[in-house]
Amino acid sequence: MGKGGKGTEAAGEGEENMAAWLVAKNTLKIMPFKLPPLGPYDVRVRMKAVGICGSDVHYLREMRIAHFVVKEPMVIGHECAGVIEEVGTGVTHLAVGDRVALEPGISCWRCRHCKGGRYNLCDDMKFFATPPVHGSLANQIVHPGDLCFKLPDNVSLEEGAMCEPLSVGVHACRRAEVGSEKSVLIMGAGPIGLVTLLAARAFGAPRIVIVDVDEHRLSVAKSLGADAAVKVSTRAEDVGEEVERIQAAMGADIDVSLDCAGFSKTMSTALEATRPGGRVCLVGMGHNEMTVPLTSAAIREVDVVGIFRYKDTWPLCIEFLRSGKVDVKPLITHRFGFSQRDVEEAFEVSARGRDAIKVMFNL
Repeated sequence: MGKGGKGTEAAGEGEENMAAWLVAKNTLKIMPFKLPPLGPYDVRVRMKAVGICGSDVHYLREMRIAHFVVKEPMVIGHECAGVIEEVGTGVTHLAVGDRVALEPGISCWRCRHCKGGRYNLCDDMKFFATPPVHGSLANQIVHPGDLCFKLPDNVSLEEGAMCEPLSVGVHACRRAEVGSEKSVLIMGAGPIGLVTLLAARAFGAPRIVIVDVDEHRLSVAKSLGADAAVKVSTRAEDVGEEVERIQAAMGADIDVSLDCAGFSKTMSTALEATRPGGRVCLVGMGHNEMTVPLTSAAIREVDVVGIFRYKDTWPLCIEFLRSGKVDVKPLITHRFGFSQRDVEEAFEVSARGRDAIKVMFNL
């Protein structure tokens, strides 16, 4: 179990700490959440902003994602920011009152992945709201101080919570080697597609085309800076014609494609649209298994890479926000408090989609 908490008893400090627990399919309950003792390198954080991720909704609906299965009640949430209320004796870079964004994964720092600098691949990762580890939708949590990043005065706590989804886009752009000489195609204009669009622009991509089946999401993408938006269907037989339209919208070779949906059709489109010698990065996880034209991609030497979470992204995300290179505020479309009714309604809104991009709790 991670640092977040131990069970369902009341917290110390003379105050009952409450959290949103996933207790069964489609059932969330606000119940007491006991915090663990503060270690020398830990901090206690009062949560102020927590966003809802698609994975949170998936756990609520299915009680599992791939081989991660919710077998007992679990506190939900992992996109978060708050205010330091207590620091361990060994924490020197943070102080009570600091506003911080939290990186949600605690790696072991002993395995070959961690020692090799790719701690996001750690086999013993303890990640907020990934069973059996509790999440962060709570009044207070305890977390390692080195995974809490101080926010500049001009970056809000809501923006701090958005560092988590933005980190996915930043890590994807790094893996795909997005830069000032790379035209970029983004498949999918959902929340991750949109933050990837913002990240790609911050990395200097000169032209970005985004693709989706939903007209509203495409209009949002255009308002966020996409140079062109292409509406497509869900039919696999349309790939050939849609690739032609996408390439025409780019008006140049497509150097990099980022599939932020992760379906057979979107990946097939990305592989076919990308120029010979280009690169495709699989970001989304819509399908566990895909049928895609790998032979066609191979003979054109299109490199295919994937991502899993992120590494070393919070400092850059915060700098993007501080400098104004990235503005995530338009993505926050709905806000809720922290009552039983608020929690239920917020997850309903997030699951419904439509005009909801990022649903945020203000605690």
